[in-house]
Amino acid sequence: MMTRKITVSLPDDVLREYLTPSPDVTVVEWDFTGEPPQQQIDIVVPPYRGGTRILRSLEAVETRLVQSQSIGYDGVADSLPEGRMFANAAGVHETSTAELVLAMILASQREFPRLMKNQWEGLWDARPTASLADRRVLIVGYGGVGQAVEQRLIPFETSVTRVASRQRTDESGVIHGIDELPELLPEHDIVVVGVPLSDATHHLIDDKFLAAMPDGALLVNVARGPVADTEALVRHTAAGRIRAALDVTDPEPLPGDHSLWGTPGVIITPHVGGASSAMRPRMGRLLQRQIDLMLTGEPPVNVVLGG
Repeated sequence: MMTRKITVSLPDDVLREYLTPSPDVTVVEWDFTGEPPQQQIDIVVPPYRGGTRILRSLEAVETRLVQSQSIGYDGVADSLPEGRMFANAAGVHETSTAELVLAMILASQREFPRLMKNQWEGLWDARPTASLADRRVLIVGYGGVGQAVEQRLIPFETSVTRVASRQRTDESGVIHGIDELPELLPEHDIVVVGVPLSDATHHLIDDKFLAAMPDGALLVNVARGPVADTEALVRHTAAGRIRAALDVTDPEPLPGDHSLWGTPGVIITPHVGGASSAMRPRMGRLLQRQIDLMLTGEPPVNVVLGG
């Protein structure tokens, strides 16, 4: 098949080193501030941390594909100009996010915040901690991140229960529907939430959800901040009834004087689940794949809007 010439815009020069130079591909830089470098750009990569409103800048340019650097695409449809094709970054962030989930679970179970504080104070306190082994873990949201978390939890000799938007079965058994949460939550020691943000999942983690978790249980949120009701989170964690490990908060950034920062049993990371050294090479490989597909007239992968 005859190849065609295409133009790709990058928000900066970071991803360029992961692309294979080709006489058929022109790479330009556009960070969505100011006018686009040209009126027609075949593949546009928006800035990673730019938010969704900047997508309105695409009104000024013709595109064939908008390639996001994020998995989630909540809010994109509100700002993406009509008729544009939008692909997410599935396959880029799942592994790093799952690593962070494991790190936060282990840090909470083995009480690393207390141990680090003792280290700074030169205090030797050898009291035993909770294990991850033999814990019952509920994964709420069984997409790429949920599956990657499960794969890493099984070698730790945990018992894993999966929950998706609707009940189904796979080769490993039943995947429960989200409507079963009231019965499932009281039976699990650790709850990992990785659902997309939508009208259906906004404030999914509310007072009722948290009240159903057993005393001492750990909530891990790597979804989006508004999936949790922050006021309910504050009440349940401040009372010391449950623990939380949060890579996402509502609002973001979390204000420096917010009570969650200092609540015992709460670990907070600043929305860095996918932000590891694995991201750029994986994002580069995804972008190169999209380029190769477009050059040969094949449809792109990961299309979530406008396909």
